[in-house]
Amino acid sequence: MSYPSSTSGSREPGRPQRRYPAQEADLAALAARNRLRRLQPARGLDFSSNDYLGLATSGRLRRAARDALERGVPVGSGGSRLLRGNHAEHEALEQEAAQFFGAEAALFMGGGFQANQAIFATLPRADDLVLYDALIHASVHEGVRLRRGQAAAFAHNDPDDAENRIRTWRRDGGRGQIWLAIESVYSMEGDVAPLESFVGLARRHDAVLVVDEAHATGVHGVAGAGFARHCADVRLLTLHTCGKGLGAAGALVCGDRPLVDLLVTRARPFIFATAPSPLAAAIVRAALRLLGDEPELQASARRRIAHAHAEAGRLCGLDGFATQIMPLIVGEDAATMQLAACLQSSGFDVRGIRPPTVPAGTSRLRVSITGNVSEADITRLFETLASRPDLLSPEALS
Repeated sequence: MSYPSSTSGSREPGRPQRRYPAQEADLAALAARNRLRRLQPARGLDFSSNDYLGLATSGRLRRAARDALERGVPVGSGGSRLLRGNHAEHEALEQEAAQFFGAEAALFMGGGFQANQAIFATLPRADDLVLYDALIHASVHEGVRLRRGQAAAFAHNDPDDAENRIRTWRRDGGRGQIWLAIESVYSMEGDVAPLESFVGLARRHDAVLVVDEAHATGVHGVAGAGFARHCADVRLLTLHTCGKGLGAAGALVCGDRPLVDLLVTRARPFIFATAPSPLAAAIVRAALRLLGDEPELQASARRRIAHAHAEAGRLCGLDGFATQIMPLIVGEDAATMQLAACLQSSGFDVRGIRPPTVPAGTSRLRVSITGNVSEADITRLFETLASRPDLLSPEALS
């Protein structure tokens, strides 16, 4: 479907008048810039999802779902958790998740975007400062936008810049609480935050460190509990999404009891949302048990990731990757989508990522090493990339 530019005016004979000329003009402008997004079905080998352990289609979680249904766990919740939507499966998951992730309490919510929105729109007070990494997820920006008070970004993965901004804020009269927000693994860069440095920063300034572990959960840390599990002597709040490495749905906010209780009492994205399915909670419980009982899941993921890094270097001359997320920065939107289409036609489901998801001029392929591909599949992907030097080269991606 194309969206030619719309013009206002009278209806032409025999031609229906456009009902939404402004919106169609917006769509036409996006299409002209290669920014128009369309829904695509999953096709080919999975190098685009966040199913890092391959649990989303696993027999293990299917059996857990069947067993939960057989013991009477309902599919739907029927309402918000503060009405009749609260279920024993929600509460059991929260107790088990708090223990698994090393927190005092946990809260199960519908998804990571909703959870981040709730955290940052609810917990900081008007005289507080929210200081966040410049490349943090859009959900944090949305939560910050909904709150009153001050917020500022610091340079990506740069604790020194963050500390300078704290000192400037204090010098200018800031007296409230500092909320320091980072991701442990960044969803589009695939790099890892210098967590120990941010923990030290939070200790020095008595800040609350908020760590989004969405792309670490299941893959990184002891038993897949994420990078922040070992952090001690710091005020800490973590977010663990359940629809990525855990293969299910929803999100868990983990932290000290007063913060969780305040979210239950005041967070509009929690209060006014229908509760997540109790069946989903049962499946997440099963996923957490699998992480504890089957360390081979994590070990296998790490072998695939190491193989992908090695093959990217051997076949394409690409290096510098840190995790299962491997960004291949092309730059221009059109070239990015052309390369993605080439890979898709070769049987590899790799998607192009364009602004505003990533900064202008950094459109990229986001190659995700999932649990749904083999080492041989990974080798074939990079062989295919290596066969297109016109579109992909170390110089073009530097």
